Amino acid sequence: MVKEVPQKIDPKDLTPRQIVEALDTYIVGQKEAKRSVAISLRNRWRRLNSDEEIRDEIIPNNILMIGPTGVGKTEIARRLARLANAPFIKVEASKFTEVGYVGRDVESMIRDLVDIGVNMVKQEMQERVKEKAAAIVEERILDILIPPVRKSRGNSAGSTAGTTSSTNRSATSSTTDTDFDPGQASDAELNERTRERFREKLKNGELDDRKIEIEVSPKKKPTMQLFGPQGVEEMGINLQDMLGNLAGGRKKVKRTMTIREARQYLLEEESEKLIDHEAAIQEALERVQSQGIVFIDEIDKVAESTGSSGSKGGPDVSRQGVQRDLLPIVEGSAVSTRNGIVRTDHILFIASGAFHVSKPSDLIPELQGRFPIRVELDSLTEEDFIDILTQPKNALTKQYQAMLSAEGVQIEFTDDAIREIARIAAQVNDRVENIGARRLHTILSSLLEELLYAVPDDISSGEITIDRDYVDKQLQDLATDKDLSHYIL
Repeated sequence: MVKEVPQKIDPKDLTPRQIVEALDTYIVGQKEAKRSVAISLRNRWRRLNSDEEIRDEIIPNNILMIGPTGVGKTEIARRLARLANAPFIKVEASKFTEVGYVGRDVESMIRDLVDIGVNMVKQEMQERVKEKAAAIVEERILDILIPPVRKSRGNSAGSTAGTTSSTNRSATSSTTDTDFDPGQASDAELNERTRERFREKLKNGELDDRKIEIEVSPKKKPTMQLFGPQGVEEMGINLQDMLGNLAGGRKKVKRTMTIREARQYLLEEESEKLIDHEAAIQEALERVQSQGIVFIDEIDKVAESTGSSGSKGGPDVSRQGVQRDLLPIVEGSAVSTRNGIVRTDHILFIASGAFHVSKPSDLIPELQGRFPIRVELDSLTEEDFIDILTQPKNALTKQYQAMLSAEGVQIEFTDDAIREIARIAAQVNDRVENIGARRLHTILSSLLEELLYAVPDDISSGEITIDRDYVDKQLQDLATDKDLSHYIL
């Protein structure tokens, strides 16, 4: 039984062994890769707690993962980031082009990482003020349902404008106690009693389906890039923010929605108002610089095979250029973003590639030296597939069980069925193209297609057992067809 470790926790509370155990709850095998990333994560805490004189000199040991597709490279990096609650971004090296060519420049990965970090910190801050925001939202909704009493000029404290007074009295007449005489109370007292009764109804959810009209701010649209891929993005400027400020802010619009919807919408708006945005940006920049993780996938696609011809035409023209552009980022440099300057010296870079055609040694020597930790991931076996289908928290079998249980149908997989699914997946990988654990998605989708179609029209409830006979029946063509090209994911 695998020991469970909370998914998000301060890394200082986790030893490398505990980090591996946490990764084991989601990823099968690949012990060496897990050990390497666990050590790297713990080393961050060690650096932050080391002597100030040498702290900035300690650089992260970037990791190069080598292995075929579908064996867990991306998942290891993603789970590590979630475990450390660190800003994380996955990019594909093949999407970048050398400076001077049309495409994304490599610095854009850091700008995107900062945006992710800012959103992460703001969400955490909003969680901390959620209770206060909820109280403000409640008052805003009550103000719409029961407008507050307004004092008229020249009148006594209890007098109000005729429309508001009659509205409040009408609402009060249906909600006051039998021993309370509305005629003996001031408008302010009537208003307060009515608000308190409606407050109780709000808290009990009795008014959730009632529709109200609220003013909402339009959502921000993505940053406009009017000057090409390296124009506005290079400058780190959001033109829409600039234009919005010049125009005096974004104009609010009125929308009609249920109180349930309005509460959620207003909660986000009020939480946004309560947080300190400048402090959020500063904290995000610090977190990105000290804890950020960049996962560069398909780095083998920008490596030039030793055996390739000397031709530099076509798509290969910028391969080495991309590597040279990556080098200063991985080495440590200052990147300008719209939220400020970010140093990349202590960001952890994890690169991965299958290296079927090229080899790690085909990367330029300077870049090779910036990935000192090299880990080779193993191809998955039939036994690994069995473990993948049963052990992880997010196993595919558990996902399908959860989806069908929402329809009132319970499914169970026998051990023989699991073993047969694993055997077929391994066989198809061997005979066609090895796509690792992704093959299981194809197999299970084909296996359960008929059942997923029948629920809930033909099957609305009950328990269904998926045994080996059912697997053989549903996957007979897949297991025997020699031409399996159309089953490749």
